[in-house]
Amino acid sequence: MRRLFAIICIALSVLSFKSDEQVNWLTFEELENALTDKPKKVIISFYADWCVYCKKMEKAVYSKPDIIRQLYQSYYAVKFNVESTDTIQFGGREFRNLNTGKKRRAFHQIPELLAGRENQELELPATVILDQQFNIIKRYYRYLSPKEMAAFLK
Repeated sequence: MRRLFAIICIALSVLSFKSDEQVNWLTFEELENALTDKPKKVIISFYADWCVYCKKMEKAVYSKPDIIRQLYQSYYAVKFNVESTDTIQFGGREFRNLNTGKKRRAFHQIPELLAGRENQELELPATVILDQQFNIIKRYYRYLSPKEMAAFLK
């Protein structure tokens, strides 16, 4: 009986254990310093509070321990709200949201620059992969499953 009780306690503790691992999201200012100190590839996740698939990626993709480890080892990760009204200093330039009050979806300059496409509105979630010199390698304009994310992070 004690043995069964011990097994049940162990099983419950294992099932209720939650990893403290999480993606180390940087700001653009922190990214600039990090790239200067140690160049790495960069992944930028552009989101909006109203975007259902952005929230789904946060819960279903960026919470996976294998994805968190891949990001930590090989990438700097930045998460940025496309509707931010913050002024961002990056690369010796200043970036702002110039569309506040003018458009229904007032997107910041940074996502328009890095994830924008000519003659098309920005689609979310938008994930941008950059090399160590901050050149765009790939852009995704949709929900990426954990399997898809893990495949392109390798």
